[in-house]
Amino acid sequence: MIEDISILSLDDYNSLETIKKWGSKAAVTDFALVTGAYSDIDVTKVVQEGPLKGNAGWIYTKTVTPMGHVVRMCVVPLGCSCNTRTAAIRPVLKISAMPPGERIIGYNGVEEIELGEYPQYAADGKIQKQLNSSVVHSNLQLTGRYFFIDKNDPTPDYDDRPFEPLACKEYLYDNKRYVRVQARLNYEQSVTLSNGIKYKDGDWVWIEVSPVRWLVDYETNTLISRRGLLGGIRFAQTEEWFDDFSKTELYQFLDRYMLFDLTQELVTVKKVNNPYGFNLKKVSEEDIIKGAIESGVAVFLHGPSSEGKSARVKQIDKNCITIYLRNATPESLNGKSVYNSETGEMIDIKPTWLKKLEMLCENEPDKLHIVFFDELTNALPSIQGIAFNIILDKEVNGIWNLPNNARIVAAGNEMNDSLAANKLAEPLFNRFAHVYIKTTPESWLKWAGENNIHPAICAYIAYRKGETLRSKYDGEKPNADPRKWEMASKMLYATNNPEMLRALVGEGITREFVTFCKEPIITLDAVLNDNYTDQNIESLNIASKYATVMNLSQVDEENVIKVRDFVKKLGLELVALFDNIWVRNDESRLEIIATTRIAEGRRL
Repeated sequence: MIEDISILSLDDYNSLETIKKWGSKAAVTDFALVTGAYSDIDVTKVVQEGPLKGNAGWIYTKTVTPMGHVVRMCVVPLGCSCNTRTAAIRPVLKISAMPPGERIIGYNGVEEIELGEYPQYAADGKIQKQLNSSVVHSNLQLTGRYFFIDKNDPTPDYDDRPFEPLACKEYLYDNKRYVRVQARLNYEQSVTLSNGIKYKDGDWVWIEVSPVRWLVDYETNTLISRRGLLGGIRFAQTEEWFDDFSKTELYQFLDRYMLFDLTQELVTVKKVNNPYGFNLKKVSEEDIIKGAIESGVAVFLHGPSSEGKSARVKQIDKNCITIYLRNATPESLNGKSVYNSETGEMIDIKPTWLKKLEMLCENEPDKLHIVFFDELTNALPSIQGIAFNIILDKEVNGIWNLPNNARIVAAGNEMNDSLAANKLAEPLFNRFAHVYIKTTPESWLKWAGENNIHPAICAYIAYRKGETLRSKYDGEKPNADPRKWEMASKMLYATNNPEMLRALVGEGITREFVTFCKEPIITLDAVLNDNYTDQNIESLNIASKYATVMNLSQVDEENVIKVRDFVKKLGLELVALFDNIWVRNDESRLEIIATTRIAEGRRL
């Protein structure tokens, strides 16, 4: 349906019947203003009534003057240097067929239609506060969509910096979608947006994503945006574009990013099937743990001792107070009473863990702090009873209350996983939200990439599809499990000898791991220096390919695209593995991969 994306020329302003009816005035969106589009108070006075009401600004045209200046349009045309970022983009879509949808008769009888969505206007002040609070507490749901802007701040001077994509993630809140963008103003020190709030350069603004309205020109089969949608994009760096708009940096942005942004698949929220507006996104065990902690519900983590239950808690609160209940005594949990010989009275002394907790909660009152009762099922029934009182009443020894920002998490082994485990009494069991931890190969590899687990181990686990992540425990010989592989990584880094691992994961797995480590690979240096041949690639077996990918995942951000292009030659499954391992939960790396995938989709 869409054949091309472009912008209007000066001739279009003078010749298109739709523009003649609509007029040359064009407002720009809040999103355009906070991303660097220029407007001034004298211009905004022109556009204060009717359907054109809003902040007016300068709009790029694809016309060039004999002096080599790009012509910007607002009320009158005005030239500017091609390598400034002062104008907004008003996109035009060339179409082969009119899109479906209701036609709207707008200003002066011009027909309009809605197509696609884009960030346009700032949320009101109340919503801004609610969104800021939600993003701080990680309560917002990501839709999976991105809208791209230039990472470079716009400046009033001529600009030689090339376009750098910055992905603005879209969030879902109360059945509406928003992006969060940092204001990067051009000439202005501040700007008042449509919500009536004045923003300074560097302030964060929430912009609602809403349907884009287009003016329909049937004579030329084009759709023209009613507004300038985005600012801060450089038109071009050199004059090579003068006779061919497709050579400009602006067109490359339109074709590669903006067209995708405008037409990317929508995330639909069907109100009929969700009358309460719930967030119906699937959640992981980690999501449930965080949700229980945030809501003040005590949570119990079930699973074998090797599943990393305590590691999950420490990822949420690295300073959590851990109490090992298997070795606990009544005094270590409840504190003790001592006799004061001078007064003849008994003095109650708080337990050490409570003192530490109170100090943490007092020093960081806006943060939740966790008391982690580990090995609860391995504790004696009497100790379980004391823990029950703390969990039930949020108080210790019937004397001291837990701080308001303290939260309780407990963990223990199942009875069939540990001979020392005791069954939880029903009243205690019912006081918890229960999460059953099972480490999958995918989650372990993601965790391993973030925690410096040796790449040879990661490659081996990935190659075996997780089959060797665990082996059966028989009580006589070492067996493999997620914790053992973490220990194996430390030993491998320290000794550089994989034969050492038989003391941790057993003879059979170690023998197979050593064989895997002998497989030839194509190294990172070879890829970066193009020091390989097609024959080298063809000679790799599947084990060598996995080992190669893990070795290549150490590449830096500057060279990742080149390395990723090489990984494509090994197979699409390995590209997905490379992406997941390389990102390592890093936002900037995630943006690079997301941008690359979008560009690949456009080329396809």
